[in-house]
Amino acid sequence: MEKRFDVTALGELLVDFTASGDSPQGNPLFEANPGGAPCNVLAMLRKLGRSCAFVGKVGDDLFGRDLKQTVLEADICADGLILDPEAHTTLAFVKTFPNGDRDFSFYRDPGADMLLTEAELPQDLITGARIFHFGTLSLTHAGVRAATQKAVALAKAAGAWISFDPNLRPPLWSDLEEARAQIEWGLSQCDVLKIADNEIEFMTGETDFDRGAAILRERYPNIRLLCVTAGPGGSYCWSGEAKAFVPAFLLGGTIETTGAGDTFCASVLHHVLTHGPAGMDEAALKQMLRFANAAAYLVTTRKGAIRSMPERAEVEAILG
Repeated sequence: MEKRFDVTALGELLVDFTASGDSPQGNPLFEANPGGAPCNVLAMLRKLGRSCAFVGKVGDDLFGRDLKQTVLEADICADGLILDPEAHTTLAFVKTFPNGDRDFSFYRDPGADMLLTEAELPQDLITGARIFHFGTLSLTHAGVRAATQKAVALAKAAGAWISFDPNLRPPLWSDLEEARAQIEWGLSQCDVLKIADNEIEFMTGETDFDRGAAILRERYPNIRLLCVTAGPGGSYCWSGEAKAFVPAFLLGGTIETTGAGDTFCASVLHHVLTHGPAGMDEAALKQMLRFANAAAYLVTTRKGAIRSMPERAEVEAILG
């Protein structure tokens, strides 16, 4: 089957209000940055020349219309983006700590992204992709969960590789055991897994990445490429019998880490589109991780995500 897109992603598209100092009166200032993990991934993939489509819902409000324009400016297909006249666009307020880590406060009860339904899925955008990517923010509530599950089934039936990033945000779950159950479902579906250090500990109880990865690979033999991101601790990857570790690029200038994991994930998917999700040796995995780490580092030196993705030449300059 002819594939129209390299990657289609489904999930949240929102505004990250990032702390930007204080006003002369001493009031906190926030910069409105377009974001949302699945679309962040697509934005980086477009920088790498990959064709992409987004599926999701925003409010037909000031923020939602601006987000649609941002998606179009990034040259991502927005045919699957619905503007809901009844619900507001989801907002996230991001407090950044000195080490670049973040604390999120979400305004999403409900947010438009929670209200996507099975009937609204653009099936051609899903079946027409080589890779289908999703996370757990589209699994937090029953309606959008059913839409996500149907989309994954459609993509699988059409022969797509499935990519999953848990992207755990505890404030969005009324019960963390439900979060665990939904992450387990995502793990059972994917060929490519990008998981953060805190998430692998949440799912396995292990702080040792080798032991945690071994547990996940035994439980979910469908996972053909497993990548763990550990922030300044670098990144790890397992594929078949091969394993690789690459240290982070600690070159200074980090402002905040929003979008870094998504940039990493996009770089991995770019590699998968060229080489496939299985059968890479250690050298190939290290090459992939070095590029992904460099791209992620560059995003930490900028605010926001969708509009902050680096050009390929910037990444190659870091590697050089």
